[in-house]
This record gives sequence, structure tokens and C-alpha cells, in this order.
Amino acid sequence: MLCSTMASSFPAIAAAAHLRPSVARMPRSGVGPRVPFLCEVVRSSLSARKPLYLTPNRVLCSAKPRGPFSETRAHEASRNDAVRLSSKEESRSAAAQKLKIGFYFATWWALNVVFNIYNKKVLNAFPYPWLTSTLSLAAGSLIMLAFWAARVTEPPKTDLGFWKSLIPVAVAHTIGHVAATVSMSKVAVSFTHIIKSGEPAFTVLVSRFLLGEAFPLSVYLSLLPIIGGCALSALTELNFNITGFMGAMISNLAFVFRNIFSKRGMTGKSVSGMNYYACLSLLSLVILTPFAIAVEGPKVWAAGWQKAITEIGPHFVWWVVAQSVFYHLYNQVSYMSLDEISPLTFSVGNTMKRISVIVSSIIIFRTPIQPVNALGAAVAILGTFLYSQVTRALLLE
Repeated sequence: MLCSTMASSFPAIAAAAHLRPSVARMPRSGVGPRVPFLCEVVRSSLSARKPLYLTPNRVLCSAKPRGPFSETRAHEASRNDAVRLSSKEESRSAAAQKLKIGFYFATWWALNVVFNIYNKKVLNAFPYPWLTSTLSLAAGSLIMLAFWAARVTEPPKTDLGFWKSLIPVAVAHTIGHVAATVSMSKVAVSFTHIIKSGEPAFTVLVSRFLLGEAFPLSVYLSLLPIIGGCALSALTELNFNITGFMGAMISNLAFVFRNIFSKRGMTGKSVSGMNYYACLSLLSLVILTPFAIAVEGPKVWAAGWQKAITEIGPHFVWWVVAQSVFYHLYNQVSYMSLDEISPLTFSVGNTMKRISVIVSSIIIFRTPIQPVNALGAAVAILGTFLYSQVTRALLLE
């Protein structure tokens, strides 16, 4: 009766003041059952006078003491939330990595297509592959020197041992670069890249007979379509040229040795892909320049340049600049992608790159191609893909 009278007659503050002493005087065993009732009294008074204050008092009055079991469940819920958050972050990170690799591949292929188009245009008007190759390396070297000077990218920390180990790599890179350019000056871009798709065959043969490495039968079988497809394309090529064919073959062999020397010499070296290719370009430029002067010479270059300007006009200068810059950019992106992906994924990407170059060059230059020749190209490229898959399966074992 006391409680009901207070709830209806007195303000909430007075009710609380009168109730506290009585609660304090109650025996310990009687506190539990009466507390909810007292809370309802205070809550009713507050609700009648200030309804907006209902929620805070409800929380305070109805709160129950937590036991060990409640704390454990709260801890487990918190831990589960952390695990779910971590899984989401990992999924986002993986998706971002895939997007980054896809961007690298798309950029690599696009830059390579543009380079091959402008390179062929330059060589058609100015058939001096040694100077063209030199200008490509010079453009890349100047770009990277400017980047280092402006601190766009940090210059690599190298020593004499680094440059010594880079010499055989640069020699092989120079030979492969010049040989490929000579090939494209004599034959169609598509034919050069069809022959260059046979690089895995050279890799296996060099590794087997010069390095003594053994391979299972599946690897040798995967080489058959590569060799057969390249042979079929060569035999059915309408504008076949022995110099162009041999240039592509020499380029394949040189790049195989470049990869071998690079793996041996760069083990333990902490240089990024971008800086590694920049150093390779600088050293290759130093190696190539005297040979280019000896083989072709300034007099021949001057006469050829004047003829090209007369026939093409000022656009020829843009062609030269474009092929030089895009050569460096596509190689730089390819080396940067190696920092993010495995060599096998890179190999598959390289195969797809050749397809894009072959198809685009046939369309742009309207290269005549026979069905049998196209079949040979398809078989060779398919063989390259099969080789990469067989190699991948062996590594997974």
C-alpha cells in the first residue's frame, strides 16, 4: 500500500528518497523480489512526467548482473566478428591483387601491340634495324635516368658485383633484341611472332643438352605442336625470307640464354623489376652502340633518314619516337608484372600477348595469310600454352 500511494501521489524524486531507506533496512533475502517492483514505481512516475526519459531508466533498472557464462559468450562473439572481418579484408585484398595483375596484363599487351605496329612502320620506311634497336634502348635509358633524377622512383642500390653479373644478361638481351628487329625488317610482324612462339622448345633443348637437365616425356610431347606449327607456318609463308626467319630463331635462342643468365646472376639481388630492366637497358645500350655504328654507320643513317622524311613527312619522326618509347614501356611493365606473378603465369600471359600481336598486325597491315599458314600459327601457339600447363603440373607435383 505504501508503494502504491507513493507512486500515485508524490513526484519521482520524493518517491526515490522515501524508498531508499526502506530498501536499505530490508533483510538481504528480500531485496531480490522487490527490486523489479521498485523499478516499475520509478519508471511509472518518470513516464508520466517526462516520457522522453523512459528509455535510459528502463535500461538502468532492468540491467542484470553478468555471470562468467555471459562474458564468455561475449568474448566468443567478439572473436567471431574479428574472424569475419579478417576474412572480408583478405577477400578484398585478393580481389585487388587480381585486378592489379589484370591491369598489368592488359597494359603489357596493349603497349606491345602499339610498339610492334610503329616498329614495323619505321622499318618499312627506314630499313636500318641496328639503329632502330639502338634508339629503343636509348629512349628507355633516358626515361629511367630522368625518373631517378626526379625521384619518381628510387634508383637501385647496386655494386660492382651486380653489374658484373648483369653483363652476360645484357649481351644476350642485346643479341635477342637486334635479331628480332632484323627479322621484322624482312618479314611480316605476324610471321616473326609465330616463329618466336617456339621459344619454349629452345628452352628445353638448351637446358637438356647444355645444362644437363632432365625432363619427363610429357614436356617433350608438348614441344611437338610448337615445332610442327612453326614449321608449317614457315613452309606456307607467302613472303618468306631466310634472313627474317633466322633472325627470329636467333632471337629465341638469345632470350633463352638471357633468362638462364638472369636466374643465375640475380639470385639474392634485391632490385625491383623496373630498376632491373632499366639497368639492363643502360648496359645493353653501351654494348650495342659501337656495333650499330660499325654495321650500318652514320652516312647510311643520314641518307636513309632523309629519304624517309621526304616520303613520309614529319610523321616519321613521331613513328620513331613512339616505337622507341613504347618498346621501353612494354618491357618495363612486363618486368614489373614479374614482381607480382609466377614465371608460369607470366609465360601464359606472354603466349596471349603473341596472339594479340599476330591478330592485330594482320588486321592493320592487311597481311595476306593462307588457311594452312593460319593453322600452323594456331597449332604453335596452342603448343606453347600446353607446354606452360605441363610445366605447371610438374611443379605442383
